[in-house]
Amino acid sequence: MNLVLTGLYRYPVKSLRGESLKVMDVDARGPLHDRHWMLVNQEGRFLTQRELPRMVLVQPEILDEGLRLRAPGMFDLEVAAESDEELKVQVWQDICTARAMSPAADQWLSDFLGVSARLVYLPPDSMRQVDPTYARPGDQTGFSDGFPFLLISQASLDDLNRRMGLNLPMERFRPNLVVSGCEPYAEDGWKRIRIGGLSFRVVKPCSRCVIPTVNPETGEREGNEPLKTLMSYRKEGNKVYFGQNLIHDGPGQLQTGMPVEVLE
Repeated sequence: MNLVLTGLYRYPVKSLRGESLKVMDVDARGPLHDRHWMLVNQEGRFLTQRELPRMVLVQPEILDEGLRLRAPGMFDLEVAAESDEELKVQVWQDICTARAMSPAADQWLSDFLGVSARLVYLPPDSMRQVDPTYARPGDQTGFSDGFPFLLISQASLDDLNRRMGLNLPMERFRPNLVVSGCEPYAEDGWKRIRIGGLSFRVVKPCSRCVIPTVNPETGEREGNEPLKTLMSYRKEGNKVYFGQNLIHDGPGQLQTGMPVEVLE
């Protein structure tokens, strides 16, 4: 099996459009700048494409200080570094201390999405521990749903597309790592892998929500695929699984084209 890392993605703002990278720096939280920002409602609870599919139309760009936001029909907005205002925010069951960005960003995002939203940042001194059921003490992540990395093999997506008779892009599934050269769903059986100088623990299959039904080019839901097809052969209990969640063992750098080694 000649496994190769063929895709690298990061998502600076949770549930906004991601970006494809050739080189990815990895720090204690996972991909550098991955989901370090997030949108919340007035109660501090996270907002995602699950309820606001138009979020995928907003493209964030990381600047030396802060972000630039772009969206159809909106002026480009540069958001400087975070403010000193601290607030408690919620991602699923986790409560974190975040910092507000700016009222201008809040207004811009609220205008585009049609709901009241705030943009917040997870500062370096605010640690979010990964679920200890799957993680070691000190394992952390940003505002991801729960884990620092999501891996999907290209063969798994190719098989899913063949079953559906569609050609959905990998971006719909929002992975960080795409691996080529294995059989479909081979990643289900991996426990530890190495890519370059980085080692990873494969800790939990990824249960899927409605986000892959959102067309990233239109910001609209398109029927019930791929969930309908996944339910026919990837359902366990009341959940559907596609891809694997990973935790990294330390910092480093990843590059597309790197060999991937299955350690166990």
